Amino acid sequence: MRLFWPAVLMVATSCGLAEEGTQPVVTGAVGNKPVVAIPKGDPGRTSRITVVSVGSGRRTLPGDVVLADVDIRRWYGNQPYSSTYDADQPTTVVFDGRQVAETWRRSLIGHPAGSRVMLVGPAAEALGPDVPATGVAPADPLVVVFDILGGYPPDARLVGRTLPVVPADLTPAAPPRMLIDGSGREIVAGAKVVVQYVAASWPSRMVVDSSYRRGGPVAYPLRHGAVPQSWLNALVGQRVGCRMAVPSPGEQPRLYVIDVLDTITQV
Repeated sequence: MRLFWPAVLMVATSCGLAEEGTQPVVTGAVGNKPVVAIPKGDPGRTSRITVVSVGSGRRTLPGDVVLADVDIRRWYGNQPYSSTYDADQPTTVVFDGRQVAETWRRSLIGHPAGSRVMLVGPAAEALGPDVPATGVAPADPLVVVFDILGGYPPDARLVGRTLPVVPADLTPAAPPRMLIDGSGREIVAGAKVVVQYVAASWPSRMVVDSSYRRGGPVAYPLRHGAVPQSWLNALVGQRVGCRMAVPSPGEQPRLYVIDVLDTITQV
């Protein structure tokens, strides 16, 4: 479990030099939507990366799937462009050979979980692989703030356990079932959980979705509207390291098996 610390502008740039008076100031607690003050000066043409605050978790490694909240603003006018905080869904960045900007790799790899990192650069270099370039020109400067939740191997799973399999006797009407008990930190409502999962349709029991197919672990906030209600009912009160069979009834019933790898709360 990692507690996020308040963010304070503190570490020198590591990619390009800021011109005098052109360094944005980022405030607020890591894990909450950042407050960004952008100066009136010109940002320059060179992308630069600044570590705003250093976390205390595991350092992300090359090859990791990195989970992060990302807030993107236009430099001129300080107008919001995109934010995972607004969507209530952290992004998953998979470094598997697909097109990921080098600036994102340098911003996300090599930093401890719980870190806040700021990227300033032109849209052509500052937008991530899943962020549409809508309404901006390639040269338009952007400010990107990353709150790094953690890095995980793409095939991360419960230690010593095989891949999750939906139990043959599980039905949508069944209660949630503990398959493997966890011994880590308690999972609380409102926290983000890092999971690997499989989802099967009913009644075919065919796997229709899986974090393994999507590239690796994903993070979800445990609150109404962000995850199925069945997840809230099953996971809140359990502990990290558990494996839960979670039926999800409804118009399109699903049968989930969820491995909880981590939990993250904001302060």
